Amino acid sequence: MKEKVYVLDTNIILQNVQNLSRISDNKTNTIVIPETVLIELEDKKKLTNELGYYSREFARLLARMKIKEVDYKPGFKVVKLFNEELNLHIISKDKYDSQIEQAHLSESNDKRIIEAAAVAQEYYKGAQTLFLSLDVYARTFALFKGIKAETLHDDKSTVPNFQFVKYIKLDSSLFNSLEGSNIKKFDEEYTYENFCYIFESEDGNSAYAIILNERISILDETDFKALQVKPVNLKQKLFMKAILTDMFDLLVIDAKAGSGKTLMSIVSAMRLIDLGHYDKIVYVRNSIESLDKGADVGYLAGNDEKFRVYNMALQDTLEFIAKKHLKKSENRENKESIESKISELTSRYCIETLWPGEARGRTLSEAIVIMDEWQNSSEKTTQLILSRLDESCMAVVIGSNRQIDNLYLNKYNNGLTTLLKQTRETHPEINMFAIELEKAVRGKFAEFTERIFERKK
Repeated sequence: MKEKVYVLDTNIILQNVQNLSRISDNKTNTIVIPETVLIELEDKKKLTNELGYYSREFARLLARMKIKEVDYKPGFKVVKLFNEELNLHIISKDKYDSQIEQAHLSESNDKRIIEAAAVAQEYYKGAQTLFLSLDVYARTFALFKGIKAETLHDDKSTVPNFQFVKYIKLDSSLFNSLEGSNIKKFDEEYTYENFCYIFESEDGNSAYAIILNERISILDETDFKALQVKPVNLKQKLFMKAILTDMFDLLVIDAKAGSGKTLMSIVSAMRLIDLGHYDKIVYVRNSIESLDKGADVGYLAGNDEKFRVYNMALQDTLEFIAKKHLKKSENRENKESIESKISELTSRYCIETLWPGEARGRTLSEAIVIMDEWQNSSEKTTQLILSRLDESCMAVVIGSNRQIDNLYLNKYNNGLTTLLKQTRETHPEINMFAIELEKAVRGKFAEFTERIFERKK
């Protein structure tokens, strides 16, 4: 079997520095870093978001490595480094064929990285040289040069089909005995991921339930009587009941746009605070967003302005709740009264926002932590936030694998998917719950776009 040499694109490191250890496979494979990748990483070191974090992590890794040799060849040089886990080589050409064009900097860098990969293919003759990138365009450039290109293996992994809600046919005579019974009495094939049940009989009876420690807890409309905003469909009700029981430590919700995931989470959290179970709501949203917004967090002035764009979903939710409050009172719905009510809600429920860069060194207590748009967060960020929570907290993780904006993640390797996969197992430390919200409730436009743009091919 041929030795493998992996030439890495910048995005492999920025997705997760731990990728290097996986690719190295205990020094079975050699890792090659083109000089241009180092330049791109150096450029991102000062960013305050996750990209900056991984750039600094890689710099720390380099600083700890030892130099084996520097091999000077005509037209290029190879710096060979090593530690207990990695053989890492850095290739630098004396002169590049591709000229740097500021207007097309990314493309220019890609081409220079491919030039280094071509040098590696010649330098490591006898080994199998592969170019590794998350970017399909960069991989295509490599193929043009006759270099075999791959993406990360987790891009090819399988996301399981979850059965969070299960349908069971029952005789009508059994419905009165459901509440509090062990689910295995009615479903011998029950597995841990079956968090919710729909029970139906041939003569038209039905009941809906969530499962708490293998016990059936029947859904009742009175569960939502005290809520300012009530759920409007079955899965919203199951989700809200799960939060309101306060029996789950970590709830993971895969929900499409317009399904009410943020609203339902905030309203339920407010109710639990009213009941005295928690002291505050902490809203977390990662600062890596779609470049279409043109608002890279590193280039906006002032913290309020920096993070305002990332907390718009929370602001919209609070405005909706505020209007609901005002409709039940005699106050007019003018701008001042809405803003006053939002301020009142924020103060009453101690609502604070948090972005991952602020989380280090903190410990959150007596809080419901809502981690929104989590399909755009990596496993590392997920670990960072969850490790900040003490035993008095609840975490609600919501997102949609249909809307991944982070260029360094996909539906196989993001934090949301990682947590969804964990719902298939029992965990001694925490109780988990998961459900998928697939019905849009925003109205005619959401329904229209769902029907037109998400129809099955």
